[in-house]
Amino acid sequence: MGEDRPWTAIYGQSVPTTINDMSHRSLGDFITSTAAVYGDLPAFTTVLPNGMNGTLTFRQADEMSGALAVYLRDIAGLQAGDRVAVQVPNCLAYPVAAMAVFKAGCVLVNVNPLYTAEEMARQFADAEPAAVVVVDMFADKLAEAVKTYPVKHVIVTKVAEFLPSLPRMIVGLVQKHWDKTVLPITVPHIRLPDAIAKGRAKHDSLHNAIEAYRRTIQPDDVACLQYTGGTTGVSKGAMLSHANILMNMSQTMSMITNLEKGKEVALTALPLYHIFAFTVNFLGFYSIGARNILIPNPRPLTNLKRAFENYKVTWLSGVNTLFNGLNNEMWFLDTPPKHLKFASAGGMALQKVVAERWEEVTGKPVLEGYGLTESSPVLTFNPFGKVRHGAIGIPLPSTDLRCVDEDGADVPQGEAGELIAKGPQIMLGYWRKPEETAKTIQNGWLLTGDIGVMEPDGYFRIVDRKKDMILVSGFNVYPNEIEDVIAAHPDVQEVAVIGVPDGAAGEAVKAYIVAREAGLTKEALRTYCKDHLTGYKVPKFVEFRDELPKSNVGKILRKDLRAEEQAKAA
Repeated sequence: MGEDRPWTAIYGQSVPTTINDMSHRSLGDFITSTAAVYGDLPAFTTVLPNGMNGTLTFRQADEMSGALAVYLRDIAGLQAGDRVAVQVPNCLAYPVAAMAVFKAGCVLVNVNPLYTAEEMARQFADAEPAAVVVVDMFADKLAEAVKTYPVKHVIVTKVAEFLPSLPRMIVGLVQKHWDKTVLPITVPHIRLPDAIAKGRAKHDSLHNAIEAYRRTIQPDDVACLQYTGGTTGVSKGAMLSHANILMNMSQTMSMITNLEKGKEVALTALPLYHIFAFTVNFLGFYSIGARNILIPNPRPLTNLKRAFENYKVTWLSGVNTLFNGLNNEMWFLDTPPKHLKFASAGGMALQKVVAERWEEVTGKPVLEGYGLTESSPVLTFNPFGKVRHGAIGIPLPSTDLRCVDEDGADVPQGEAGELIAKGPQIMLGYWRKPEETAKTIQNGWLLTGDIGVMEPDGYFRIVDRKKDMILVSGFNVYPNEIEDVIAAHPDVQEVAVIGVPDGAAGEAVKAYIVAREAGLTKEALRTYCKDHLTGYKVPKFVEFRDELPKSNVGKILRKDLRAEEQAKAA
């Protein structure tokens, strides 16, 4: 291990230095063997904003996904390695569909349900799925989306799928006749329950059929094409193998040392098609027999209220904006969750003021981690009981992390450099993009594009995205640092910082502010910044907004703000 890996001293007795757990050859094998352990315990519960809910046990989810796998292979005629797009929000249909794809030996392609027909068409054309499982609320876009690449098999589900019959009927009637959120579907399709029924009737033994598929799957086969969020360029499909995902799940869960098997309740507000929720919420907590509370849409945040009221939530994950939002919800402040053990944050920088306020409200810490789609996704995590605010934690077992300069040489400890990573969770490469793969993985190291600093004991801090760095008169300015300072202002609710062209200086700092109170002025904000930042870091420009552009998981999109500025200048 040595001096170059000082973080291993922090692991303690409960966290191994390396993870070599390949007790499961594939995700399908893992799903079935885990279901056999936890049987009739609740595995997944969908909670709708009106309080209506439904639950699948481990045994039920395993059986349904097995039947759907048979439908895909023996009725629809898919082969091992064929792609299956799943375009479903957080509801009971998602785990059934995803688990079926793994058991069938096919490749899961997670698709954002909110995509436009044009965005769907681009992803379908790239991934070339043989089948798609899509929620009915957005299935009307399929007719346009499949013109570019026709998807042969369409399976349609609903948000209330597998709920008891009465609430399922009520939700369906409201969506169809009142909200009018379900429009006619014009492409040939089969309903998910019918596909499951056909698969169930195909063989006398689902187990034997699944075993036959399982024997053909290798650990290094592609399990998932996980498309990057597109926040840093053209979206690409990261090829994640069964081994990548299984190892990262084991690596991450090994860092969380106070969980009780069969007793945890995880609240999943992040969409399951997002890589963190997929690996950690969906699969990681499944591995310990936890109950996963699925929230189809966390906006507005009152949609989480019933889940907190009706279930003893012990853990939730989110991004900075989710925690900041809950910190400002009166219902949450009045009755913070009593059974919460901790929360975890990723996806964007967790602001110090937000983390401290969360701990003040709930009495429990937010454990910040770090990772990328290309690393399945987790690379670092704050160990429970050893949280360091402002740090992304320490590398997971079996993970190496370095800070390097432009030439790939290690920078002196404490200095900023690009983070590069190596470990069993690093993707196989980008789908059908060998040149992009060669740019991103070099000599086995993943080039993250993030600027970080390693502290003497092995904790890491993210300074910023390499592409987001602002160059002011030759000085490097990192938006994260400025955002963290501005977020601490009592009248600021949200902030985003970018660089804009500025003549001889090259670039200037511009801050976009969502204020709590209308009285906050640009002058007052700049004066505040001058008290906390050196001169060249103080925003030259300040713009107030009612809201900031965000991704579907709540990440503030600086790229959209930059695009606006470029459009103005054009």
